[in-house]
Amino acid sequence: MKIGVLGSGEVGKILANGFLKHGYTVQRGSRDPQKLKDWLATAGTKASIGSFEEAAKFGEMLVLAVKGTAAESVIRSLGTTLNGKVVIDVTNPIADKPPVNGVLQFFTTLDHSLMEKMQNTAPQAHFVKAFSSVGGALMVNPEFGAVRPTMFICGNDNGAKSKVKEILGKFGWDSEDMGAVEAARAIEPLCMLWCIPGLRSNQWMHAFKLLKK
Repeated sequence: MKIGVLGSGEVGKILANGFLKHGYTVQRGSRDPQKLKDWLATAGTKASIGSFEEAAKFGEMLVLAVKGTAAESVIRSLGTTLNGKVVIDVTNPIADKPPVNGVLQFFTTLDHSLMEKMQNTAPQAHFVKAFSSVGGALMVNPEFGAVRPTMFICGNDNGAKSKVKEILGKFGWDSEDMGAVEAARAIEPLCMLWCIPGLRSNQWMHAFKLLKK
């Protein structure tokens, strides 16, 4: 499968490398593809770079790994290119404001998530929220002994979620499907909770686990 990773930041790099590690062909996209040249130089023969539009056209599945403040404009700029494609939404609506006692500030409310806004902007795309409640260092095959951490996902298309679950399994995660796009109102704030130990005590190597009886 060909994967288009939208975003030139560290999270995009980590996930792109994870897909390459597991045998996928990857193109990273950026507003300024020149930013990605150093990555391309060491990424191997299954890697390439391009613009956002080029990466979106290239990928059979896409990963949106841009700043939350830029996410809607990127989706809007791609228009019908996203139609019918699975888009793994890694973004969080983190505001350009400092944390308060270790708690991030969001530019959304609990009544409407960033993912819902993007799904409304591109209604023919199949958004699946994933990788939004853990740091980059633990996104790909995290090591917690015999325990596999839980990734909470949501989205309107069951087929799209099945494809993302398969990838999460390869990346060392259990998946918990929380339902339709509205569940992103609960999943996105997990980023706040995950970041508190890091922002307060510089402790970043943790993940969530759902226990069932």
